[in-house]
Amino acid sequence: MLARANRRQKWVLYGISKVYGQGSAEYERKIFNEEFDDIVPLNNMKGVSYVALSRKGKWGLIELSVTDPFTLECAWKWVAEIEHDSLDGLLATKKIDTNEFTPSIGHVGGYGTSDRQLEDLFREGKIRIKRGNLFDHAMPAKTQMLDFDRVAGMLLGIAIGDALGITTESMLPAARRTKYGELRDYIPNRYVNEARGFPSDDTQLAFWTLEQLVKDGMFVPEHVAEKFANNGQIFGIGTAVREFLANLKSGRPWDECGTESAGNGALMRIAPILIPHLKKGGVGIWNDTALLAMMTHNDYASTSACLAFVAMLVELLDMKTAPPPQWWCDRYVVLAMDLEGATSYVPRGGKHTAYKGPLWRFVQERLPDAYSRKLSVREACDEWYSGAFLLETVPSVLYVLMCHAHDPEEAIVRAVNDTKDNDTIAAIVGAAVGALHGQKGLPERWITNLSGRTTDRDDGCVFALIDDARRMFWHYL
Repeated sequence: MLARANRRQKWVLYGISKVYGQGSAEYERKIFNEEFDDIVPLNNMKGVSYVALSRKGKWGLIELSVTDPFTLECAWKWVAEIEHDSLDGLLATKKIDTNEFTPSIGHVGGYGTSDRQLEDLFREGKIRIKRGNLFDHAMPAKTQMLDFDRVAGMLLGIAIGDALGITTESMLPAARRTKYGELRDYIPNRYVNEARGFPSDDTQLAFWTLEQLVKDGMFVPEHVAEKFANNGQIFGIGTAVREFLANLKSGRPWDECGTESAGNGALMRIAPILIPHLKKGGVGIWNDTALLAMMTHNDYASTSACLAFVAMLVELLDMKTAPPPQWWCDRYVVLAMDLEGATSYVPRGGKHTAYKGPLWRFVQERLPDAYSRKLSVREACDEWYSGAFLLETVPSVLYVLMCHAHDPEEAIVRAVNDTKDNDTIAAIVGAAVGALHGQKGLPERWITNLSGRTTDRDDGCVFALIDDARRMFWHYL
């Protein structure tokens, strides 16, 4: 059973219509021909769960029991009609102890609302992305063989890369080296005179996304949008995110607030979206990724880059060693090509200003050439100008990984020292090498000296959220 929010922000319950494999299915068959104002699932691992349904201020209850452990299909029956004044009173009447269950708003034995919302956006022409092959490819569910240390490494890699780079963000590499030498550790910034790792918008938006995923047990776009708008000051906020917030606060729906920007502000925060899908697999991960990306940056290059990067992270989590250098370029191009399509972007600077075309083709042409000439990261990134435009960020990230993915410390250090938008490039590189090598592959001094903040005063929040995500999405009995 699956609950989806429709365009009127009402909940509709669906049953399985097509099975892909264990825990992976399509849900297109309506169970009720009516909508609900609120749904509160109460799930446990003992075979019997409940779903509380609300309509016009009244509550009712249905009982679920798993009939097919392969597909997780359930049988259901009403145990209380929708006539109770409060949920607490209803549960007390039925002698249901909520401590035995895990509540997860809007999530009933499947994955969330995004598939229907995305199809609506495709049909209405409101999302700038092609419906490429990836959307029909079911991600295999991860098994207990996956060590969550790899996921923790991915998340910590974002925060560490961001914190190492933020104090010298936007400096040209040559000027940075002249002033600071080679940066390999945190340095004090203009606000805090401590050599500790503090966040900018990269860490904030990635971990605020994670926090909301944990709270909801799934991706609810409206809630993430509200989180971005209401969780406090965003440090170093980009132009596209600022415009998104202004649009949202003006009363526009979240899916009409993203700007047509090929900046890197969506890519930098996208990695956590894969976490709710690890145990279930399926195609929902791509729907969630596309919606989360277009929330702030409704652009072909941005959303295709986010989808390709998430798909690569999913694969990296299973790799025992770093892939060969050419994999980074080839895999990105294969994934992004039919998602981005034949777009037309022009470089802002560097040696290749005559280029005009899609991001994926720029990657396809420039990276193998740079690697064949044995260019250093700094030399290569100087050629295409390593700023916040995706025609700069994506080739910079991929080239760092081509050269240094086998060594997570050196990969992040090169991103911090040898690129202009170094906090974001290092955060994205950090996510990739963290997924590949795990938390244990990252230097302990970087973890120890990381403040773990997502605001100006919540020390340790990053670490707590990682633990919360482990309990919510990777708990095995």
